[in-house]
Amino acid sequence: MTRAGLTLHLSEHYGDSTPGAAIFIPVHDIDALHRELTAKNYRYARPGLEVVDLGKELNLTDPFGNRLRFCEQSPSA
Repeated sequence: MTRAGLTLHLSEHYGDSTPGAAIFIPVHDIDALHRELTAKNYRYARPGLEVVDLGKELNLTDPFGNRLRFCEQSPSA
């Protein structure tokens, strides 16, 4: 995944991570990221956008069961 000059490379190599891991990824303009992802025709990546205590969160799960949690803190938090 590449966005705003940053490339996120997901690895499936032994020892890189434990399957089922979760990572929080702070982003700016999570609404735009949500629109971008839902506009694509990805069969298994149709993320919802959740309002949580401190802002908004968008959750994806990769084919290996790892959770990518994109988050944006609300200005009032």
